[in-house]
Amino acid sequence: MEAINASIGFDRKLWRQDIRASLAHAAMLARAGIISLEDEQAIRSGLEGIAQEIERGVFEFATELEDIHMNIEARLTERIGEAGKRLHTARSRNDQVATDLRLWVRDTIDGVHAQITALMRALADRAAEHAADPMPGFTHMQGAQPVTLGHHLLAYVEMLERDRARLLGCRRRLNESPLGAAALAGTSFPIDRNDTAQALGFDRPAGNSLDAVSDRDFALEFLAAAAISAMHLSRLAEELVIWCAFRLIRLSDAFTTGSSIMPQKRNPDAAELVRAKTGRITGALVALLTVMKGLPLAYSKDMQEDKEPVFDAAGAWSLSLAAIEGMIRDMIPDTARMRAMAGAGYATATDLADWLVRVLHVPFRRAHHIAGELVAMAEAKGVSLEALSLAEMQRVEPGITAEVFSVLTVEASVASRTSYGGTAPANVAAQAARWQQALA
Repeated sequence: MEAINASIGFDRKLWRQDIRASLAHAAMLARAGIISLEDEQAIRSGLEGIAQEIERGVFEFATELEDIHMNIEARLTERIGEAGKRLHTARSRNDQVATDLRLWVRDTIDGVHAQITALMRALADRAAEHAADPMPGFTHMQGAQPVTLGHHLLAYVEMLERDRARLLGCRRRLNESPLGAAALAGTSFPIDRNDTAQALGFDRPAGNSLDAVSDRDFALEFLAAAAISAMHLSRLAEELVIWCAFRLIRLSDAFTTGSSIMPQKRNPDAAELVRAKTGRITGALVALLTVMKGLPLAYSKDMQEDKEPVFDAAGAWSLSLAAIEGMIRDMIPDTARMRAMAGAGYATATDLADWLVRVLHVPFRRAHHIAGELVAMAEAKGVSLEALSLAEMQRVEPGITAEVFSVLTVEASVASRTSYGGTAPANVAAQAARWQQALA
């Protein structure tokens, strides 16, 4: 029973939040006249001493006391006597743990938000540096149209901005205090829940005591935000792996590992591990959804299983963000190789079709067909589009002039994509500068 029932092995992570909430609760009890000022002062001194013990690593956590709440309360009573037993007046472990976990998730959101911002800055900085450097753009993992490396990196800035917005939305919705809801029905003591909510930085007390102690939506929403963000990081990690494989970028020894048998290898293990950690984070979301799906109101011990997935996912997410930021700042692009690959596979065929529409006023569907015929001709000859002669092109479409060659280079292709959000270097430079300013 002790083995299955105790949570101190993992919920000790909540000690800062537990002490903070207990300090606010004791201060409110004293202001409301429920405990004496002397008791409140003793409780404050005792809790501050316990915090120092935990910080120094000398606090003895006892499994038989089950959880962080009882461990701290028992030690408090050891230190200050009867006054320590008055701390739990007008509260329950049900509202206590709900408050502590909300505080922990809120603190973690603030930290992860800062990490996402730092990664966005790294991406924007590298995008500004490579705003005009062409690289192959892909659909279906095949060369499609040239883009710039800066444009590609800024796509992830947009994704991460949505991740930040989800986090801030989660933070706003979780910022209600369960403290004072007690076990499930509230309390008969004349407490001031607005007082403790304000002291703990909450916007307001939770409005229904049943919901206050049984709600874990904030944890689920945090895990959902983590899972989506981890998916974004995994996509970027996958691209780093691919870019390394095609020698489009080089990562230093700081973010790669060697082979145990092949001395020439430099493996992008950090990127691969970021990709893998997505499974743990997504699994944490599914685990907690499964825990909560069949629970009646109000509290059930099942909810003890809420913490480990949250703690594990938060740690994996934070580590992944740190690793990706490091790799983005560390990577050395081979811009010459990127440019060469950007022009491979007849990547400017769309530019040819666009030219036919824009200059010869050919309907796009016919222009698409003409460009396809010219690609087939170039393939049959084993040459690039721009290597076809004007006479060869005119056999397919007599109206083609020498002007067409001006749009068949990689540089001309990316420069022509001037629509808002397009890959034209001027666009990319402006977007990178906008993000750098916004994230400063």
